[in-house]
Amino acid sequence: MVQKPAPDSARRSERSRRAIYDAALALVGEVGYPKTTIEGIAARAGVGKQTIYRWWNSKADVLLEAFLDLSEQAARAAAQPGQDPQDGIPDTGDLAADLKLVLRATVDELLDPRFEAPSRALAAEGLVDEQLGAEFVGKLLEPQLQLYVRRLRSAQDQGAVRPEVDPRIALELFVAPLAQRWLQRTGPISHAYTDTLVDYALYGLAPR
Repeated sequence: MVQKPAPDSARRSERSRRAIYDAALALVGEVGYPKTTIEGIAARAGVGKQTIYRWWNSKADVLLEAFLDLSEQAARAAAQPGQDPQDGIPDTGDLAADLKLVLRATVDELLDPRFEAPSRALAAEGLVDEQLGAEFVGKLLEPQLQLYVRRLRSAQDQGAVRPEVDPRIALELFVAPLAQRWLQRTGPISHAYTDTLVDYALYGLAPR
């Protein structure tokens, strides 16, 4: 009698986890965050509700982890061959060009339906759920902002940015307006818009 191999629980768990990620992101995009439920995610993923509660405490936790995973996949897909996605913003020696390149990619991501609905849901929920907001900032936003800090410090070393400038504050000159316009829908976001933000941030408003 041929003995069958025992089921691989690790593979089964990973398959279930992936199904839950996909279900959470899909539901938020289709019905919105308020109508997305643990029950709905479980049904969509083909798993029991108890499976979800074994790994997460709430639908917000599920969505945050699913979105972090989606962001990591996108970063790996966008990386050049041999490039580590954690390397961050390219350093060609032309600060304006490097910032424009990255901000254009950010615009593309914010306008991508796969990212837009969960991004808005997490940003909105993070305003009322302090713990979720802190995790969203700590796990996703701040690591991305630190990539700008590294690039601006490199520009300082090259003499392209004044040495007394605080990179963590300076990056907000072009990142914060983009985030505000997108979140509050005060105007369209585009490559031309972020290019202008970089020009205004680096070269100022006064005549030269």
